[in-house]
Amino acid sequence: AELRKASKRLSCHKRYKIQKKIREHHRKVRKEAKKRGHKKPKKDPGIPSAAPFKEELLREAEQRKQRLEELKQKQKLNRQKEHEKKRKLEAKKNAAQIKEKAEGKESSGKSKGKTKKLLNKNSKKSFCRELTKVLEASDVVLEVLDARDPMGCRCPQLEQAVTCSGGNKKLLLVLNKIDLVPKDYVEKWLNYLKKEFPTVAFKSATMMKDKTMEQVTKKRARVDFSETSQYFGSKCLLRLLQEYSKTQDKAIQVGVVGFPNVGKSSIINSLKGKRACNVGLARGVTKSMQSVHLDKQTKILDSPSIIADPSNSALALALRSIIDPEGSDSADVLEGVSAIINHCSKQQVMMHYNIPDFRDPEEFLSLLAQKRGMLKKGGVPDIENMAKLVLCDWTGARIKYYSQPPESQKPPPYLTEQKIREMQEGFNLNNLPQENSNTVQAVKHPSPASSIVFQSAGMTNGTIEENKVIEEGSEWGNMETSKEEEEEDKEDEEEEEFTESDDDEDDMEEADDDVKEVNQSFTRVGLFSLIKETILFQVTWSQQSLSFSLDKPADEDDAYDFNTDYV
Repeated sequence: AELRKASKRLSCHKRYKIQKKIREHHRKVRKEAKKRGHKKPKKDPGIPSAAPFKEELLREAEQRKQRLEELKQKQKLNRQKEHEKKRKLEAKKNAAQIKEKAEGKESSGKSKGKTKKLLNKNSKKSFCRELTKVLEASDVVLEVLDARDPMGCRCPQLEQAVTCSGGNKKLLLVLNKIDLVPKDYVEKWLNYLKKEFPTVAFKSATMMKDKTMEQVTKKRARVDFSETSQYFGSKCLLRLLQEYSKTQDKAIQVGVVGFPNVGKSSIINSLKGKRACNVGLARGVTKSMQSVHLDKQTKILDSPSIIADPSNSALALALRSIIDPEGSDSADVLEGVSAIINHCSKQQVMMHYNIPDFRDPEEFLSLLAQKRGMLKKGGVPDIENMAKLVLCDWTGARIKYYSQPPESQKPPPYLTEQKIREMQEGFNLNNLPQENSNTVQAVKHPSPASSIVFQSAGMTNGTIEENKVIEEGSEWGNMETSKEEEEEDKEDEEEEEFTESDDDEDDMEEADDDVKEVNQSFTRVGLFSLIKETILFQVTWSQQSLSFSLDKPADEDDAYDFNTDYV
């Protein structure tokens, strides 16, 4: 048998009782509302259709409403601006008080002086000044070259300054990053460079391991720690320097110089066997001369980077990291990347990045951005940020590329045979070729198939003299400090504006009162007074001219005032 649903019927007694309770509840609600004095707002009956000038009155009333709304919006925006200024000023005052309590007035004065000094340290002239100090104080100068483009890392102005100094200074070439170049081409470059200057093959450590690094003495197959903590060629270089100090019978100072990102500080850390200098991919990590003692007879001087001359080609500027990806314009970065791509083998670039054929560097960047998911709104490839990443890869140690040495040996004009012999005096170079070959054999090299062939642009001109430096506001590491100065100027301007706005607060309050009065006048208008005013207005129109202005600017149009009583 099916179960029946329960019936919803009620007895009459129960239904009547419910209805009575509802009536009592409604009565109680009305009574409480009456005590509170809340009444329903009466609807505006509007203007009768028989009233004269109905359309004009409606139009003028609408205009008045629009003006009131605009005035309210302006006042609201002004109030928001004032609140923001007050908050900024209060935050600034609180920060200043905390700083004064923590450091004191004297320390705050010193900190301001330090910021100014830091500004000078980041300038190009300061870099040249520090580099000149290193060259003057050094007995032996190590010019660090990137093995991927050794010719592009050579600075003819630096070499000429050292060879023609006349102070018995020596110049050694250190071919760093040999682990990024195929073995055959490292040997070719060593044979080419040793005919001009004594050259040492080197692979520096880029990562520290417990603040000390382990020297590789076993076979490569048994090495368990990371390749970034391995370093090769330090024994050969130390032997040359120690033997030279013995021949001179005095303690020597060795200056390490070169273009940015060639591994100057990493070489010093490898020679020392621990982290003695700060290293990083960013340009300009070393801002001043730093001295590191290797032993009693040898002291190494770390120097800032050589500044490349702006007259160099876009390729030379891009690879020497003068085009800063973060601080430079996107046009300079794109120009540098296009110069790099145009000087490489197209097929090898396609294989390395695993992208299809492209017509120009812009299409290469768009294809690479699509592959890596660097897209803007609407799926548009982000070419600018992609160009910055590609440039960082090429100036860092991610891309393995190599260049071929020139076919014919043509020494520069300042390097005569006599100068070459002078540079070799005092060094025991008999075992140097064998030690270089041992270093090359110990390092793991990439194959030519996995590397990219690169066409070098030749030597890169550098600026060593401080007088020849041209400062540019958009370059080098003072970008952050200049931004801080701009923010401080803006804050000072805001303080001045805030002091002026304090005088105008009373005017703003008066305007608010006017708006309230006008709003109240709208609520008081009734139907009969409106008809009466319109009829009186029609009668007296021809007799006299009446003014309809009620607390409004002179440039605004006259609007009909509903509160004016005409006599």
